[in-house]
Amino acid sequence: MATADATVEPPAKPRSMRSLLLGLVLALVLGAGGFYASWSGLILGNDMADDHGEGQPESLQGIAFVPLETMVVSLDPTSGSRHLRFSAQVEVVEAAANDVALLSPRILDVLNSYLRAIDPALIEDPQAMAQLRAQMLRRIQLVTGEGRVRDLLITEFVLN
Repeated sequence: MATADATVEPPAKPRSMRSLLLGLVLALVLGAGGFYASWSGLILGNDMADDHGEGQPESLQGIAFVPLETMVVSLDPTSGSRHLRFSAQVEVVEAAANDVALLSPRILDVLNSYLRAIDPALIEDPQAMAQLRAQMLRRIQLVTGEGRVRDLLITEFVLN
């Protein structure tokens, strides 16, 4: 009779908790070391790490923000909303801040006229915000003159 060769393997030892704990400690130490190296500028050569908050980077120097009054624009009766509450700030060159603040009534007039004239479906579309911002920024730049206004920051855009 043929006998089957049955090889019985001994049961595998479960991993010890010691090696798991050692791996966890090493991961924490290496993660903290990597964070410190990148934060202090040892790895990526971070130029701002030398400043430690002293002064501003060159790209932030020379700008100012001119707040615009909050506007309430009545919308078309066929739209789902009745009013649009809109407020924004204009990012300007610091030297032109007073000039732009002086022209804020014209800016509000242009924005009010634009927001009343566009299709209400466009106002209600959340994906159209970038297009609306670009159109309003261009109109503001035309009113204030070239080179004064850098950006339009919409702080409130509420439909009710």
